[in-house]
Amino acid sequence: MTDAAARLAALAEEVLGAPLPLRIRAWDRSETGPPGAPVLILRRRRALRRMLWKPGELGLARAWVAGDLEVEGDLYEALDQLAGLLWERDEPAAPRRTRLAAALKAARDPKVRAAVRELVTLAGPGLPPAPPREEAGSTRGPLHTLRRDKQAISHHYDVGNDFYELVLGPSMVYSCAYWERPDTTLEEAQRAKLDLVCRKLALEPGQRLLDVGCGWGSMVLHAAREYGVRAVGITLSEEQASYARKRIADAGLTDEIEIRVQDYREIDDGPYDAISSIGMAEHVGSVRYAEYTGILHRLLAPGGRLLNHQIARRPEPDEEAYHVDEFIDRYVFPDGELAPVGRTVTQLEEAGFEVRDVEAIREHYALTLRRWVANLERSWPEAVRLTSPGRARVWRLYMAASALSFERNRIGVNQILAVRTPESGASGLPLRTRDWRG
Repeated sequence: MTDAAARLAALAEEVLGAPLPLRIRAWDRSETGPPGAPVLILRRRRALRRMLWKPGELGLARAWVAGDLEVEGDLYEALDQLAGLLWERDEPAAPRRTRLAAALKAARDPKVRAAVRELVTLAGPGLPPAPPREEAGSTRGPLHTLRRDKQAISHHYDVGNDFYELVLGPSMVYSCAYWERPDTTLEEAQRAKLDLVCRKLALEPGQRLLDVGCGWGSMVLHAAREYGVRAVGITLSEEQASYARKRIADAGLTDEIEIRVQDYREIDDGPYDAISSIGMAEHVGSVRYAEYTGILHRLLAPGGRLLNHQIARRPEPDEEAYHVDEFIDRYVFPDGELAPVGRTVTQLEEAGFEVRDVEAIREHYALTLRRWVANLERSWPEAVRLTSPGRARVWRLYMAASALSFERNRIGVNQILAVRTPESGASGLPLRTRDWRG
């Protein structure tokens, strides 16, 4: 077979109803497409079989993770162009759906049907191979039980602390940084974020702080060292807990900080003066969110503050039709769910909180993700050695695609400050907005 690239480009245009904005290089080394554009490389025919048998982002993701599909050139530009083909970008409020999947599953046009048949022939005989081993295994039973949540967290976080050090840098903070300027270092921006959280919580010496989803201990370390609090951090990841405890011991703060491998539903030693939840609530799930907010309200002392830092999606016209991103669910955050910020505010209020401030910082996350991608790419051989080629490709794809999603306003991230206001009505906040201390 010769000139597979030209045939693929023509067939793709027939199916999608639009020309491919990327160059294509096929397994036979043929190449076609706009000069200077990023190159989509199909290294093996099975990449095409994966995409035909599972049309949409999951088939593409499996081909990418397996190394059957690669991009040469600007990855961000390539992903942005692919997003324009795969998803209905002209209908931002419509339910997320795949143009490719719709074309392949519901095509009635004889020309499209003929093109699909030729694509199947071009892909070669046989079923697609099994999904890459980096894909999370199928889970059964009710969502967000203690056991299932622990398994989901382990899939994402227990992939090696050395790997995360490469990606996150010395701060070891795996959430959106806070940038005063784009040329600030990642470490400075992460320190600024931690300090912003501490100031919003109005932390003072001697207070008790609970950090829900403490990761590698950066928040509790900063709060204890800079604000003199006594802190408890909880995580479901054994690897994170071991790493955090060592950092705390090295800092001489073992009397001030306790790290527990514990689910938020198992905490019974309140009240706390302040609670931080930074990048954790995305794992809670809609079926448990009311329980989550109720538990945090119960654990907080009257007058205490909660800082909930959480990624948000845009609302759908039909919320019942919302479905999670297949690539993220299978390869990155199993069982993770995003909710619109308005729903999160409502559920906090229904739990008894008084919501006092919402700060949207989505552009900050785009900057953060681009720095993480740069860290990963700079240390690529070591990242592959520490995990696997497929795992490194998962992280590169999801972080680069997420950066674009924040930049294009497809998702956002918000810091919500809420208070367990006592019966007297005295919130403890100042009259001036964002002065933080009363």
